[in-house]
Amino acid sequence: MVSSTLLKFMYPPPSNLFVIAMSAISIVSMGNAGIMELKGKHMQYSKLWNFGVDQKIPADKKAKIASKTGMILGYTPAFVAAIGSFFLVPVGDYRFDLLRSAITIHFFKRIFEVLFVHKYSGFMDTEAAIAISISYLVYTATMIYSHYLTLGFPEPQTDLKYVGALLFLVGISGNFYHHYLLSKLRTKGEKKYKIPQGGLFSLIICPHYLCEIIGFIGISCISQTLYPFCFTVGSAFYLTGRSCATRKWYQSKFEDFPTRVKALIPYVL
Repeated sequence: MVSSTLLKFMYPPPSNLFVIAMSAISIVSMGNAGIMELKGKHMQYSKLWNFGVDQKIPADKKAKIASKTGMILGYTPAFVAAIGSFFLVPVGDYRFDLLRSAITIHFFKRIFEVLFVHKYSGFMDTEAAIAISISYLVYTATMIYSHYLTLGFPEPQTDLKYVGALLFLVGISGNFYHHYLLSKLRTKGEKKYKIPQGGLFSLIICPHYLCEIIGFIGISCISQTLYPFCFTVGSAFYLTGRSCATRKWYQSKFEDFPTRVKALIPYVL
């Protein structure tokens, strides 16, 4: 009953063992990363660099690189893979091209923001930068490959690709807008953190993460295959944990942090 209902909204699950394994790995690994964030074992980048529980290796002993360099390293391979798919697999249907375009735009935006929007003041763990880079590359390649396997299959009964495209545009626009607001908090050369203002920051401390989840839901709806949905669920788990950790960080740094401001979902969480 449940499986027949799901098949109205999704392509049949792939018989490819790699894609099935990666679907499970996405949920488990990213869900675990979200739990680690809640426990204080943070991915070592941004304001949560060396924040929380004691680390096994002191901060001054870790291999580290500038945050800007680390973020470029994190996003570029996935961006190249997304663009490369158009040349490696030039023949595809409209849904496939829409999916690849959304993924390409997603990572282009991230690189653009690193170069021209974000203001960085710290470092990130080199191992974290490499892990992020490999993860995004693998996730991107798997997402494109998993949809490639559906080419020639009948479309799902319920077509969600246009709803997905709309959600993707809403998510990526909202994410960019709130990143822009964050960038305006500090003037050039200023390193002091401030409580974000404007947009949805009056309700939640991580509206950019909420919008990112909406964008990932959009990509899942464009594809309507198993792996993107699993990736989206895993990402939601991780970003929820990261949001809660970020709120805790602000509470530790600012005595006047408003208690009404939640982590990720207005009035709820």
